[in-house]
Amino acid sequence: MRIQPINIQTQNKLIQDYRNEQETVMQHFDYNPFESGVFQKRAKDLQNKNVNREQLTEVLHKLNTKWNAPLSTLGNIERLKQDDSLVVIAGQQAGLLTGPMYTINKLISVIQLARQQEEQLGVPVIPVFWIAGEDHDFDEINHIYLQDNSKMKKHKLLQRIVGKKAVSDIAVDDDQASEWIDTLFMELGETSRTNDLYHSLKTYLANSETYIDFFAQIIFRLFAEEGLVLIDSNDAKVRKLESSYFIDLIERQSKTTDSIHDAFLEITKLNYSLSIESDPNDANLFYQNGEERVLLIRNDDGYWVGKHNEIKFTTEEMLSIAKNEPELLSNNVMTRPLMQEMVFPSLAFIGGPGEISYWSVLKGAFHVNNLKMPPVIPRLSFTFMERNVEKLLHKYDIPVEYAVNTGILDCKQNWLESKTDPPVVQLSSQLKQTIDEAHKPLRELAQSIRSDIGDLADKNLTYLLRDVAFLEKRMIKSIEEKYEMEIYEFDTMQLAMRPNGGLQERIWNPLPWINQYGIEFIKELTDESCSYEHDHYIVYL
Repeated sequence: MRIQPINIQTQNKLIQDYRNEQETVMQHFDYNPFESGVFQKRAKDLQNKNVNREQLTEVLHKLNTKWNAPLSTLGNIERLKQDDSLVVIAGQQAGLLTGPMYTINKLISVIQLARQQEEQLGVPVIPVFWIAGEDHDFDEINHIYLQDNSKMKKHKLLQRIVGKKAVSDIAVDDDQASEWIDTLFMELGETSRTNDLYHSLKTYLANSETYIDFFAQIIFRLFAEEGLVLIDSNDAKVRKLESSYFIDLIERQSKTTDSIHDAFLEITKLNYSLSIESDPNDANLFYQNGEERVLLIRNDDGYWVGKHNEIKFTTEEMLSIAKNEPELLSNNVMTRPLMQEMVFPSLAFIGGPGEISYWSVLKGAFHVNNLKMPPVIPRLSFTFMERNVEKLLHKYDIPVEYAVNTGILDCKQNWLESKTDPPVVQLSSQLKQTIDEAHKPLRELAQSIRSDIGDLADKNLTYLLRDVAFLEKRMIKSIEEKYEMEIYEFDTMQLAMRPNGGLQERIWNPLPWINQYGIEFIKELTDESCSYEHDHYIVYL
């Protein structure tokens, strides 16, 4: 395995300025993550933080044991009982078969940073992954993409979900999920690893009540030796642990919301694009109303209500729920980082570009809740390069960095146009312009004779141009048929380097690579020590 850092040119302005340590952005965070000694400073700031380690480790042990966690994980949960132990944490929804590769990239980031900082600080630093089990948009996670000739094909699990159920409350439909896996493996090529991979996934599925269980078991198979600790934020045991923290969030809701909204207005005035919206009436908590998860707002009378007034609580009633039925409450995107910090002694949070953008409005919210925002580290970003794609890039003299940032479509078009002299499209365009100019006097004369004759002349021009366009299309099709293999090669490069016009990590699932190379390629990359200051890495498989 060979790893090469490259620059990404398509990041949004906020992320670019964050990486470049621009004061306009950095002032909205408590720590500069690229500053020397930042983790020593953060560790010192956490020395007096009150963490309920006994209850936390008890909950983590029960959850991770349920998912057949390896001994390395259980050992790290024990180490978390130590007063000086810290965590590096990240989170994500539980996608099917891990979801897109950015989930794997985020996990690798957490593990590498925890290992690096344990060596530097001389205290236990535990990698933790926060599974956002309370998220209720099943359509976001119920599919993966696989390559199908010259396109990426979406394979969706056809399980019907009624209402806005949290993902951790969705029971696995054994028949649909099993059939879905069968369909995926019909698309994969047979390798020496296929049979074991297939039966492993079927076993994990059989041992899963929910898709969180399925996700967790796969993650532990991929990261068996790294001591990774998982937590499902929607588990009732976790909610009980969070009870007093929900009380704090409810009591400080008004100040928290005001600080978020003020920061939102300030940052958007600087023309930064954020992945969230903010409203002065946001309550930033959900309530579980039967099987529906309802986002709460504060109305003008101070009541906590649903958007459609389907529920209504006083602050006293909300405090009672937090104390006695905390499993009915959950965080939204704004309070999840606060809850995460209340629960764990976080040395650092690792996030993707979207997460970093909305964390930029949370500094004041952390302070209102007597917290400091942990250093926010951009996760590692990878594009995996197979040998056949590498050879094709060399064949057509396409730089890797260009392929990742721009894609191959322009290269493909330019190559095809070079196969005729002059290019078909160029010649056709010139001919259309010549016809239009030559036809103009005829149209003008026709219009002067009578308006209906003028209309007829316009239609005549349309027919002439249509015939040229038809010939152009047939010529291009003939050229494409002649160079069918080369076009397939360009399409293969495009799907590998910039599928659907975006980074590989947002579309590709690890399944094809695990089938081809085994989980060893993930293990080998995890064992590396990558710098978090680089935008992106090419990983040559």
